Amino acid sequence: MTDLELIFTMLGEKVTTEISHNEKPETFEKSKKVARRGGGVAGKAREETEKELGRSIVTNQNFLPKKKKALKGQ
Repeated sequence: MTDLELIFTMLGEKVTTEISHNEKPETFEKSKKVARRGGGVAGKAREETEKELGRSIVTNQNFLPKKKKALKGQ
């Protein structure tokens, strides 16, 4: 995960948290709508950033190194 991917992920999470604190959704469905709204804010910001940069910020990089698979019995 690149810095920009991490930033937009964090933006979506923080906006979702702030909306949730303000509105205090009481059901799963209401919480799901809040999460979609928070993610939408980050999505729009990502799209605008990509327009300005002229490239996608989404990569196939993984922040964590791949783990070796354990052998059976270990």
